[in-house]
Amino acid sequence: MLMISILEVDKKSQHSHAHALLRECLKKKGVSYTDDTPVIKGRLGKPALAEHPDIRYNLSHANGIAACFISDLECGVDCENVRDFRPNVMKRAFSEKERLLVESAPEELRSLMFFRLWTLKEAYVKALGEGIVYPLEKAEFILSDNGILSSPEGCRIRQYVLKGGKFVVSVCELLKT
Repeated sequence: MLMISILEVDKKSQHSHAHALLRECLKKKGVSYTDDTPVIKGRLGKPALAEHPDIRYNLSHANGIAACFISDLECGVDCENVRDFRPNVMKRAFSEKERLLVESAPEELRSLMFFRLWTLKEAYVKALGEGIVYPLEKAEFILSDNGILSSPEGCRIRQYVLKGGKFVVSVCELLKT
C-alpha cells in the first residue's frame, strides 16, 4: 500500500506528515500507530514495528512531498522533488550505463532522469536495510520511455512521475530475503 502526499510545509513538518501517512496506512490494516508504538531498529537503523513483524514499512519525504509504503515484504520507498542534480553524485553512485542514460537525455529532461534513477537506487537500498552504505553503482537500473527495463534481481520495482515531472516516487519490494 502506497500513500503519497504533495505538500508545502517546512522540513520538520514533512517528517511529521510522513508519520501521519504511516498512521493512516496502518489504520487500514487495523493497527494503531502512536508516538508510543514500540519500534525496533535494524543493524543500520531501518525501523520496524516491534509488535507486528509481518508488516514492513518505509517512509520518505523531500521538499514538497511525503510518501509511505507498507508491504508484507521487505520494502523501501524514496521520493524526491526534481531539481538540478550534482554531476559529482552521479559519478560516485551511478554505473556507466546509468551515467550514459542521464547524459544522453535531452537537456531539459536530464534532472528528471537523474532523479528517476536516484529514487530507484534509494528505494532498493532502503528495502535491503543498507541505506547509502551500499555501493549504489552496483544497484543498476535501466530505463526507457516505457518504464524500467532492468533492475537488480529479486525485487519488484514501481515508479511514479508526478505533477508533470516535478516529483518522482519509487518503491521496491524484495521478493526474497
